[in-house]
Order: sequence, then structure tokens, then C-alpha cells
Amino acid sequence: MKTKKTESKIHPGKQVRVKTVSDKWILRLYVAGQTPKSITAFKNLKAICEEQLNGKYEIEVIDLLKNPQLGRDDQILALPTLVKKLPPPVRKIIGDLSNTERVLVGLDLMQQRL
Repeated sequence: MKTKKTESKIHPGKQVRVKTVSDKWILRLYVAGQTPKSITAFKNLKAICEEQLNGKYEIEVIDLLKNPQLGRDDQILALPTLVKKLPPPVRKIIGDLSNTERVLVGLDLMQQRL
């Protein structure tokens, strides 16, 4: 996957190194109801996807209060949790996804700074 340096819309004036996206991304966001943290996680994820994935993504929100058994397959231990199903490898990120750089690194969209 190629990398390019672009100016972030989420953090104006900040240059970030991101990977070019070519495949469809399948993302699952596990939440526990409509809590402020769950809503924030979804909004942050949507903003990151809009900026980085060029419409090549699908977000599935799974409410474990309604369907607790759905968390077993992905071994969900904390909420909210984002699981990147495709493209491989599977990755998990726990929290409200407010740290954009951490999310980009976790999704393998940005190289980690040393």
C-alpha cells in the first residue's frame, strides 16, 4: 500500500502520512446503547472514514445491550470497541476514537511515529 502526505481535515494545518485506500473496508463498532461515549465513537469513526476511506467503507454498529451474543465472535471485553474486519489483518481499537492519530495507526492507515 502506498503512502502519501496530506493535510488533515480533522486537525487543520497538521500534515499526516496516510496510506492510499483501494479495498472496501468492513468496520464493526460495538457499543452499549446510546451512551455519550458510544455516540462520540460513532461520530469520530464516521469523520475518519469520510476523510480517509473515500466512500470505500461499511460501518456496522452492534448494540450489545440488544444482542449480547454478537460480541462473542470478536471477543469484545470493553465498550465501545471498533473491529476492522476487512481488509486483513483484523484489528481492534477500544474507546471513543477521539485520538485520531491512534485510530489511523490502529487501522493501519498511518505509519506510527517513532
